[in-house]
This record gives sequence, C-alpha cells and structure tokens, in this order.
Amino acid sequence: MAANPPTKAELVERLATSFGLYYGDFTLAAATAGLTPSQAKALSVLRGSPAPMRALATTLACDASNITGIVDRLEKRDLVRREPSATDRRVKNVVLTEYGERTIDTIRARMHTTLNGLDSLDDSERTALFGLLGRVFPEGPDGGTAGGAGRGTGGPEITR
Repeated sequence: MAANPPTKAELVERLATSFGLYYGDFTLAAATAGLTPSQAKALSVLRGSPAPMRALATTLACDASNITGIVDRLEKRDLVRREPSATDRRVKNVVLTEYGERTIDTIRARMHTTLNGLDSLDDSERTALFGLLGRVFPEGPDGGTAGGAGRGTGGPEITR
C-alpha cells in the first residue's frame, strides 16, 4: 500500500526547515568573510547582473535607506561600485566588482551543510530538484526568481 503524499502544510514545513538550515549555512559562511547576511545576499543578487539601488532594496525586502548603508559598507570594502545608469542619470546601478565576485564564490564554497546535502544526490536527483524548485519558485519577468533567491541571484550556484 502506497503512503499518502505529503500535504501542502507538510511541504511548507519541510521548506521552512530546509530554508532555515540553508540560511544558517549562508549566514555562517558570510560571517567568515566578515559580512552580514544582508551584505552577502546583496552580493549574491548582484552576481546575476547590476541592479539599481531601488531594485536591490526591493529584492532584499528592505527600506531604500537601509540599502544605502549596505551598499556604502560593501563599496568601502571594494566589493561593489556605483555607476550611473546609461538610460537615466538620476539612477545609480550597483555593480559587483571582481573582488566581490570572488568573495561571493568563497562564501558559497564555505556552505558545507548545503554542499554536503547536495553531494548526497546523484545527477538525476539534482536535476529533479532543480526542476521542482524552478516550478515552485518560477522565474520573474527580469529573469531572476521572485525574491531574488534563485539561480544567479540570492542562492548559491553550486557546481561541485
């Protein structure tokens, strides 16, 4: 006799637990680089492409004044730079520097709990998980996932 499939409530609980563990892993890895979770998340988001300050604030779900402080601190460490928009000189785009790119790669490589979990999957299981996560959290109109937590944005791109 087949077991009943999990309910939506059970799936939400599993996702909450999984994302909590992922976030803890990300937070610890960011701390080893001397960054707060918000600063590291900003680097992850910018890994996909430069972003205007307002869009970055929206993706990180924080007030525009908070994003200014985050970007200021990242800029002081040469992890990002501000550039004027080519289409609107009032808009400043935040761009990941080469050093910022190496830093987020290092953070991702230090996410041992996440990496070990993914290492336990074979190729077909990783492919299935990737596809399922893409269906549950579909890409938004800008090519990134809603909330900025997907491939090339907030979450790590693991290639081990």
